[in-house]
Amino acid sequence: MDDGSTRYASLVRAEWPEVDLGNLRFSLDVLFEGVTLTGSRMLDVGAGDGLRAFYAACAGAAHVVALEPEAAGSSGGVRAKFQSAAGRLGQASVELRPDTFQAYEAAGEPFDVLLLQAAVNHLDEQACMALHRDPRARDTYRALFAKLADMSADGAKLIVADCSRRNLFASLPVRNPLAPTIEWAKHQPPHLWCELLTEAGFADPRLRWTSLNTLRNFGRLLTGNRVAAWFLMSSFQLTMTRRRSA
Repeated sequence: MDDGSTRYASLVRAEWPEVDLGNLRFSLDVLFEGVTLTGSRMLDVGAGDGLRAFYAACAGAAHVVALEPEAAGSSGGVRAKFQSAAGRLGQASVELRPDTFQAYEAAGEPFDVLLLQAAVNHLDEQACMALHRDPRARDTYRALFAKLADMSADGAKLIVADCSRRNLFASLPVRNPLAPTIEWAKHQPPHLWCELLTEAGFADPRLRWTSLNTLRNFGRLLTGNRVAAWFLMSSFQLTMTRRRSA
């Protein structure tokens, strides 16, 4: 995606000048590793102001639906930033929807790529906090994941990126100096998400523990494992594939 890469780099420099482009590109390359974006329909749940959605479009995605409830407000600036980026890039293939996942009604063909970046726990925070001990909370997420599966094409890739509640700083408990605002109780470990997503019809889980972007490949080699993650931010990426019954 040479041309797309150049256009995306120009967009980031113009619209997100505070973002380190090298670190961003490294994190996005890792995030979408093994996922085909060219010609795909992608759903970005909790899309923010479009940083990942526009990357997917520049990488060749045919259509990207970006769900961001904050875009319905008038003070967050999410819609304005999104529209500015879209205008600068000339990308009509990226659609911002100011909806929650629960309220969103998919139209058209099913999605080939579904991304939940720091969003899976926010689908229902109260249920998420109780998932490990309350069957009713699990039923809530079973319904959410069933909806996710229904809008996924056969062979679609699902990417869930979040942090686990199991962490050195959560067990002490003290604030994590790398991420002092994380509320550990509002997260769950990847094996629990994997279990529920498997029930919904997703398969072939690939779990990766993510490292600090500033360290790039060296950091990935050194800290991209469960033990190191426990001492850092317990960040992970879970990639699964939708398998429909014949």
